[in-house]
Amino acid sequence: MPRAPTFLSPFDAPALVARRGLSSLLTPDGELLDLTAEETRERLTQLPPPLLVHGPAALRALDLSPLSQPVPWFDLLDLFLFVRPATTVAPTPRGLALALGIEAPEAIGADLLPVLCETLLDELRHKVETPEGTFLRALMVPLTRAGWAWSGEITDILGTPRDTTGTHPYEAIRIWKRLPRWEETAPRPAPGSQPVSPNAARQRLRDILGEKAEIRPGQADFASVATGAFEPRESIGSPNVVLAEAGTGTGKTLGYIAPASLWAEQNDGAVWISTYTRHLQRQIEQELRRLYPDETTLRNKVVVRKGRENYLCLLNMEDLLNVASSRGPDGYSALLPMALLARWAEASRDGDLMGGDLPGWFGELFGSGTLFGVADRRGECIHAACPHYQTCFVEHGIRRARQADLVVANHALVLSQAAWAALAPPGLPDEDTTPTRYVFDEGHHIPDAADSAFATALSGLEAAELRRWLLGAEGSRSRARGLQRRLDDLVERLPMIDTPLQAALQAARSLPAPGWSTRLRPQAEPEQNPDLIPLPGETPLLIPEEPAPENPSEAFLRALDQQLCARQTKDSRDGYISAECDLHPVNEDVGSTAETLSRALTRLRDPIRMLADRLAAQVEDDAEMDAPTRQRIEAMIRTLHRRAISRLSGWIGMLDALQTPPEPDITPTFVDFIRTERLPRTRATQGDHDIGLYRHWLDPTIPFVSTIQTPAHGLLLTSATLRDQTGHGDTQNEASWHAAELRLGATHFLKPPIRASVMSPFNYATQTRAYVITDVSGEIPSLAHAFRALFETAGGGALGLFTAIRRLREVHRRIHEPLETQGFPLYAQHVDAMDNATLVDVFRTETHSCLLGTDAMRDGVDVPGEALRMVVFEKTPWPRPDILHRERRRLLSEGRPGDYDDRITRMRLRQAFGRLIRQGTDRGVFVMLDRRMPSRLLSAFPDGVDVRRMPLAEALEDIARFLRPEEQENGPHLLQG
Repeated sequence: MPRAPTFLSPFDAPALVARRGLSSLLTPDGELLDLTAEETRERLTQLPPPLLVHGPAALRALDLSPLSQPVPWFDLLDLFLFVRPATTVAPTPRGLALALGIEAPEAIGADLLPVLCETLLDELRHKVETPEGTFLRALMVPLTRAGWAWSGEITDILGTPRDTTGTHPYEAIRIWKRLPRWEETAPRPAPGSQPVSPNAARQRLRDILGEKAEIRPGQADFASVATGAFEPRESIGSPNVVLAEAGTGTGKTLGYIAPASLWAEQNDGAVWISTYTRHLQRQIEQELRRLYPDETTLRNKVVVRKGRENYLCLLNMEDLLNVASSRGPDGYSALLPMALLARWAEASRDGDLMGGDLPGWFGELFGSGTLFGVADRRGECIHAACPHYQTCFVEHGIRRARQADLVVANHALVLSQAAWAALAPPGLPDEDTTPTRYVFDEGHHIPDAADSAFATALSGLEAAELRRWLLGAEGSRSRARGLQRRLDDLVERLPMIDTPLQAALQAARSLPAPGWSTRLRPQAEPEQNPDLIPLPGETPLLIPEEPAPENPSEAFLRALDQQLCARQTKDSRDGYISAECDLHPVNEDVGSTAETLSRALTRLRDPIRMLADRLAAQVEDDAEMDAPTRQRIEAMIRTLHRRAISRLSGWIGMLDALQTPPEPDITPTFVDFIRTERLPRTRATQGDHDIGLYRHWLDPTIPFVSTIQTPAHGLLLTSATLRDQTGHGDTQNEASWHAAELRLGATHFLKPPIRASVMSPFNYATQTRAYVITDVSGEIPSLAHAFRALFETAGGGALGLFTAIRRLREVHRRIHEPLETQGFPLYAQHVDAMDNATLVDVFRTETHSCLLGTDAMRDGVDVPGEALRMVVFEKTPWPRPDILHRERRRLLSEGRPGDYDDRITRMRLRQAFGRLIRQGTDRGVFVMLDRRMPSRLLSAFPDGVDVRRMPLAEALEDIARFLRPEEQENGPHLLQG
């Protein structure tokens, strides 16, 4: 596409809706055309840059090469960001129309785009004479310099800044000068212990839903049961635990919000609601708007908390702006995403870059590198020493959470904070007040979350990251600040910390040095420097080199890599070479290098521990220390423990235990193994793989319970799939609850849990069908044919689930063009450069679209109505047969490893089936393409589901009749195998 001429109007440009099939093009003369991709490409070479939605997606649809910013076309998503910041929208013409209140036709053509454009520009015109208009005019200075295609049109509407004399040319981007500043408040008293009665919880639920709303009995019953988690605790270390299974459609979110909000109000305390993913956090926040419809009340009562790396760091943003400013015209292109980020940040609720109110497609339009560059990074915050400390989004969130009634967090954050509270030095306060009441939504994920939170990994990437945190960028152009730079001013004030600091920095050189990944497997013939290659007749130049001392971390990593290469096996079914091997028996090189590395890491940990101790002593001894300095030192102590001391202690423990092989007759506490992973190609990691020693708890719920049971007074663990129901009757019911308690760790609590189950209100016998296709092989061509035929029969609204990313990509490559040609857009996780939340938003908005995904799309995705009417599984979702699973099924299955596998698989099938029916009017079809799926797994489906085994052709006819009730012939029949 040609570059846009200066001040070209979008209304003089063609409008384009690009598709794999026929694209819609509105010419400047008003002619509306349907063109093939080849015809569209040819037309675009003869026309000015077009008006479109989501330029990168349009280029992919037309098989055109991507362009860097500033792009020549008029992307309506850019304009939407400018006019309506901090508003999420599906990045399609229909999504924009819905957001703007415009009724979109069933078949969308390019003639809709000028209507969308005029609506947005008209909204902008109403801002001209407002304070917001003043800011927008100032923001146009950097945007115009950046070459933004919309600059001419918007400047015509807004006008130019009235007086910029004496101001920084990019003053509008420097939002840290204008953001509100937080102020400290008195500590919140410990919460009370008044219980919530079941009747009060039911009344609160009625208040949330409204007087005219029909109360679902299951939802009210769930709210009553949930009050058990808010009873007073009887003894320390013995919280009240409620396991509440709530079938799909029960309305469990509002069911637990009712008693939780009541308890928080009555006891002046906070309830932490934890879920598994950022996407689910956003869903819960939306539900809370029904309790607190007023925006100010919602902000005061509810806080969403995530890890620091999710938030905008103002200091990183300032650094990027300074770099762009210093480069003159060469840095202008960097101004475009930063200016639009500044526009978003001033309107954002909490500065959340990932899954918050910044649209998930921002990174695809402007490059994910920009978001990575401005995000907070693990362990690098300098807290009170930062000039933007009192406007920091993270610090705002921490302080708001201390006064909030409901904190919506995720399992990873909650578990890491609980672990820190258990290990923190005495007297050192945490950033967040430790809660006494928890609600774990999607509670079936607690074992997985605990497995990640409490595992230890001594890998090249982790160790190199720690070195970078300690030493900084080591000569590269990165802005990474080492520990010396973060503590410089404190060293001047507290000279006693300089000695342990310098000792730690010296010892840090035992960690992997820059370029470590290229040295894991050195080539037999290293590349020669072309400047040193002798010309014909010249004598070779010999340069003696001092042998570099062996880096103990790199030596250990190479020994691990050699053991892995020697013991790798190949999967006969899929052809994959295993990425892991057992640690024991240990190769000689691994054992010897582990001893050396353990000593080196001890020399690193001890001075860091001394540094933390001396900082802590200074805080304790200096009663007159000013509050900002005290807060900064306390934050540094926490960081030293979390980022370095606890990690190094874990690594040293693994290395020391490596010398002692496990006793065959003793059940181990941990599972240790070696694993390799592919690395992204970056400047810091130029090799192709990482290697590491990994330690996982055999039962990860043990550390979960041990860290949570002392501070907690009550816990509610809830999900639609807490249990694996394999049959009926009291015996089966008791067995399913016992298995659930074992899996969730409830048996480790001192007080037995309260059990409750609320059935789904849906009639699955009439609303659903399930099929096992008997004539589709596992080969890619056969799978692709089946997916295409099924998606066409459903008319879109289909979700395809895969157990392997490689197979997903292959099927997508084969079917996306024919499906899109028929008007069924196909989106795919791991293919489209959008985050999962954005993909789901698009899928929900475009009711005839289809979506391919893996585990993240299987759990917790809420797409009610016509947008989801079919779920197709490519393969039975057996557990991955890796070392960790092997050891757990062997030692935790109570002698029935086959039942252990089946239970995990049925739970995954139940989760996937639960995506289908989200409201009473939904109809849906579940299809399994694996003909080998055994009948014993069919109990994963709810009672009454009609499961049919048949060839694909017959299933397609049956599905067509079922999804179109008016055409349905005879009643259902059962063909269970």
